[in-house]
Amino acid sequence: MVELYIDADACPVKDEALKVIARHGIRVHFVSNQWLRLPQSQLINVVVAPEGPDEADNWIAEHITDQDICVTGDIPLADRCIKKGACVLNHNGKEFTPDSIGMALATRDLMTHLRDSGQMEGGGGKSFSKNDRSSFLSALETAVQRLK
Repeated sequence: MVELYIDADACPVKDEALKVIARHGIRVHFVSNQWLRLPQSQLINVVVAPEGPDEADNWIAEHITDQDICVTGDIPLADRCIKKGACVLNHNGKEFTPDSIGMALATRDLMTHLRDSGQMEGGGGKSFSKNDRSSFLSALETAVQRLK
């Protein structure tokens, strides 16, 4: 049975995910480092991970299977989930795949190195748009249908 795992701390598409799980009757796990206010439902599991770096990521990586979907912007977590055979979507609907994750990791590492060495300032990407939200909703619907 398909389940949805959401790296929820900074997730901008919680409402969209709730629409899809309600439509399909699938369980969702919102995993974060703090309590989240979400609707009460048997389909919704709120997991507050222990404090510490990567604890929420560790919980997701330990529980996800090859029948599940992960929603995250965290590239190392995406890599871990892909290695377990899961479908992984970014918040803008882009799917991370075994073929694309290597380049995503390399780009992330390069950008981190450039920022840490002072060769680049800032780090935030473009702002999240209505188009991104719509693309995510469509990609999640497609992924759920494919896995069902």
